[in-house]
Amino acid sequence: MARDIINVQYPTLDHSESVANIGITETTVTVANGITIADAFSNKNNSLFIVIANNDEDEEDSAMTVKAGNAYPNAMLGDITIEIPAGVSAIQLQDLSRFEKADGSIDLDFATGFTGTIYAIAKWAGVKEVAQS
Repeated sequence: MARDIINVQYPTLDHSESVANIGITETTVTVANGITIADAFSNKNNSLFIVIANNDEDEEDSAMTVKAGNAYPNAMLGDITIEIPAGVSAIQLQDLSRFEKADGSIDLDFATGFTGTIYAIAKWAGVKEVAQS
């Protein structure tokens, strides 16, 4: 299966560095493909949020499976399937290494009748260089 790839979207700080803004680009979920979030864990600071708009009221069509990764031993805990209620949900994964693949991505699968959109956001983990005067 060729998965659809989405990227984590990061905030852009304004000139004062007091406000951050993320311009959101949503991707329509194609159930047959599934989703790969590229570099999902490159931020390494537990700030990754997966935002899903579930357009279907049918609970049977609302399941999303977070696939076990292959980078760390606790991937042996396996996949986890969660119900996504109708409307918009923000999901934060707490056991990142369970799902992380060797390339830093994560795979998601959806129930057969799922209809909706997805995007992923996070904040930068790095410390910005101080300008020299």
